[in-house]
Amino acid sequence: MSSEMIVLLIVIVTALGFDFTNGFHDTANAMATSIATGALKPRVAVAMSAVLNLLGAFLSVEVAKTVSGGLLNIGNVNHMAMLHIVFAGLVGGILWNLLTWLFGIPSSSSHALFGGLIGAAVAALGASGVIWTGNEKTGLISKIIVPAVLAPFVAALVAGLGTFLIYRLTRRSAKKRVDDGFRWGQIGSAALVSLAHGTNDAQKTMGVIFMALVAHGTFNNSDDIPLWVKFACASAIALGTYLGGWRIIRTLGKGLVEIDPPQGFAAEASSAAIILTSAQFGLPLSTTQVATGSILGTGLGKPGAEVRWGVLGRMATAWLFTLPLAGLVGALCWGIADLFGGLGGVLVDFALLIGLSVFIYLRSRRNPVDTSNVNDEWDGGLTPPSDVKVAAGATV
Repeated sequence: MSSEMIVLLIVIVTALGFDFTNGFHDTANAMATSIATGALKPRVAVAMSAVLNLLGAFLSVEVAKTVSGGLLNIGNVNHMAMLHIVFAGLVGGILWNLLTWLFGIPSSSSHALFGGLIGAAVAALGASGVIWTGNEKTGLISKIIVPAVLAPFVAALVAGLGTFLIYRLTRRSAKKRVDDGFRWGQIGSAALVSLAHGTNDAQKTMGVIFMALVAHGTFNNSDDIPLWVKFACASAIALGTYLGGWRIIRTLGKGLVEIDPPQGFAAEASSAAIILTSAQFGLPLSTTQVATGSILGTGLGKPGAEVRWGVLGRMATAWLFTLPLAGLVGALCWGIADLFGGLGGVLVDFALLIGLSVFIYLRSRRNPVDTSNVNDEWDGGLTPPSDVKVAAGATV
């Protein structure tokens, strides 16, 4: 087996690893509000979300096409260098996902991936390695930056109006009856968000793997994405989703707004509509920013609701730093791979990735979050106190 083939296999494994972290990092986008309101039991919620993420990954490939050919200008780069760029970008995305998960911050997995890829491409090729502006199907600014700026505001507006109308129309009804009805509605709306998340986010990894296959010469840009790539990415994101990502579920479900069932329904319905629409136009939208904007909107739309602006400020800060810091890691990983050269450089980066991932996981066990404490009262921190008792078999 050639060294280039080994590098390709490492890239594919790393891409699926990113997809896995994307799954547990973003479970909160679909299920945090349903878990917080009691519409779904935690384990039932993540199991349902995993199945629907799996199915959603097969609904469209428009986002995958954008990722594979619309962001990086690496068509004339030699095969090994292109694989190094893709691999370094994936490492940047994974490490940012794990770090923000450790602190319970719902940052964008999408932007972590794009930041890593952009940083690696700039380190390898200079500014010309990125398609900054392009046509309606390409370009960092039109496809990533503009949607990133608009998405949370649009989601907040839609969810806020929806929440206001719900409370206006039900103001004369008994609260228990309204809450019970909207808990049932949340099952459907949360399912739609999960389906939308699979449609949008699993495709990003499909696009990265297809980019690597094109770099290796196995496929051309004009070829269809093979079925095994779709199935592998769908399975990886579904498995990650099932593990739960409880630290971020807690932040979105309890930290930003105290959510009642009508608010949860409004947040989920607006998130699903925006994410599914963006997927059809090939916009690799941040589902995290959409979900967060929707939850914020429900706090603004409900009379007398409390919004914890300090928590939102921490989230927004993480959003601002996601692209540049993931890009910095991607650039550093490219530099290490280039320093050692060839397969050796990739193996060094891979070993560092595994070592840092294990360290972050072990650090998280000092202050675990799972089904037993994910709905505990918010005390101002991003995770519950360290003396909380954890049930046997606790996960992420």
